[in-house]
Amino acid sequence: MTVKAGTPRCRVGYAFDPKKVDTFISPSVVDVASRNGIDLVAIEPDKPLIEQGPFHCVLHKLYGQEWKQQLTEFAAMYPGAVIIDPPEKIEPLHNRVTMLDSVTRIQITQPQTTVGVPKQRVVEEDETIEESGLNYPVIAKPLLANGGTTSHDMWVVLNSEGFESVKDQTPLLVQEYVNHGEVVFKVYVMGDHVECVKRRSLADIHLTAEDGGEWSGVSIMPFSKISSTAAVEHESEKLDEAIMPPPELVAELGRELRKALGLRLFNFDVIRESEGKYDVIDINYYPGFSKLPHFDQIFTNFILDICK
Repeated sequence: MTVKAGTPRCRVGYAFDPKKVDTFISPSVVDVASRNGIDLVAIEPDKPLIEQGPFHCVLHKLYGQEWKQQLTEFAAMYPGAVIIDPPEKIEPLHNRVTMLDSVTRIQITQPQTTVGVPKQRVVEEDETIEESGLNYPVIAKPLLANGGTTSHDMWVVLNSEGFESVKDQTPLLVQEYVNHGEVVFKVYVMGDHVECVKRRSLADIHLTAEDGGEWSGVSIMPFSKISSTAAVEHESEKLDEAIMPPPELVAELGRELRKALGLRLFNFDVIRESEGKYDVIDINYYPGFSKLPHFDQIFTNFILDICK
């Protein structure tokens, strides 16, 4: 579709970390948006935002008090502009303690289906996993999920010896490990558009008290290493055979989380614990949507809806 001559154009400012601009604003996105009457304008971070407007909307993935203040001043000067999304709505996703709170507040109406979160606790330096009420194996994660250098440092911990090796990183959010067939379902939400894709995930873990099962002699593994332990010759087969969650469930879950979070652009990771039982394990604000098929047109439709 090409916009008709004389139709008012929608001016959209975007502000991202320079290293990640290409993840969000590809040449294809710029082209399709432009042909549909949308001008994507890079916001210069070294200039006041209020001097770069007006914009119909501002897309951003920048953090910090100074940027938050700039958005506040911009919204006061241009009250009709849409900020995607308000910093106060994004902030709960920066802390893994509050990240999944929204999942516990929603109601899913799909029959014989439950959606929850893995059992988790914040564990301090002077605690043990047993004292926290959790059972091995567990996943240990930093509390902050703000894109910092250590926010992606995560470990699968199989026993107390393994936990001792990461105690200097405490406090940590610790989740009981849930076997899920080595497949994760990534659900992308862009306004009213909800789409699910499946990706290879961490290997299932089977431990026995006698010999540690297939993980004998191992006490802790970073995410990247445990992911590579799944047999390579079976990984594509497992992914191909994995049954997608029902479309009705995906649509309802995306819609309800959008309402609970108050966000327009996010994705969340879902695993199937058993038939009809699902866990949301992670929520990310404004992820790399460019991996989605037809993202350029989906994105354009999303912006057009906002401009209208």
